[in-house]
Amino acid sequence: MIYIVRILLVVAAYLTGSVPTAVWVGKFFYHVDVREHGSKNAGATNTFRVLGLKAGLIVFAIDLLKGFLATQFVYASSFLPHTNEWVLFQIILGAAAVAGHIFPLYAGFKGGKGVATLLGISLAIHPWATLCSFLVFVTVVWLTRYISLGSITGSFAYLFFLIFLFHVKTPALIIYACIIFLLLVVTHRKNIKRLIRGEESKFYFRRKLMEAQNKKMSETSRP
Repeated sequence: MIYIVRILLVVAAYLTGSVPTAVWVGKFFYHVDVREHGSKNAGATNTFRVLGLKAGLIVFAIDLLKGFLATQFVYASSFLPHTNEWVLFQIILGAAAVAGHIFPLYAGFKGGKGVATLLGISLAIHPWATLCSFLVFVTVVWLTRYISLGSITGSFAYLFFLIFLFHVKTPALIIYACIIFLLLVVTHRKNIKRLIRGEESKFYFRRKLMEAQNKKMSETSRP
């Protein structure tokens, strides 16, 4: 019976992650499908670009919350708290939520890259390492204006801080951190190519500058 419960918890985590925040916020409040504009990605970053700061912050917060809430389903799993098995199941729940975010059931399986959702998962599992890596992310974005570069750098910093700053010995958590880094590299492979070519769109809080960047990115993507 407990195995059935755990399977249902994983399914629930996937359905939680499947909530297409960027798509719904764009369509219901702005009558815009963010998947048809900017980078065409249904995530917080593209929402910032296309719809502005307010919409972007809302999408970011909800996507982060999806990951955080999914990991809390572990309390119904009967695993002993804070054991390797407990952390491993949290990671499985989080992975299901990220899968839901990237391939959302409610939006034709076309979603975002899962950065904010991963941040929520990491915050639930190891808050201090997450906050430190988030500071790295903010610093890189502030200096370079590239969110993609900040995301990749921040994920590597998370792994670094877990091992060398907090001396984490939980195998499941170290493996999770490695997977996060590799996942973000894979999901940002197009961004990496644009960074190398010098064509990646920069992030600005000011709407006019952001629109100029979107226009430039659209022009460079034309054949």
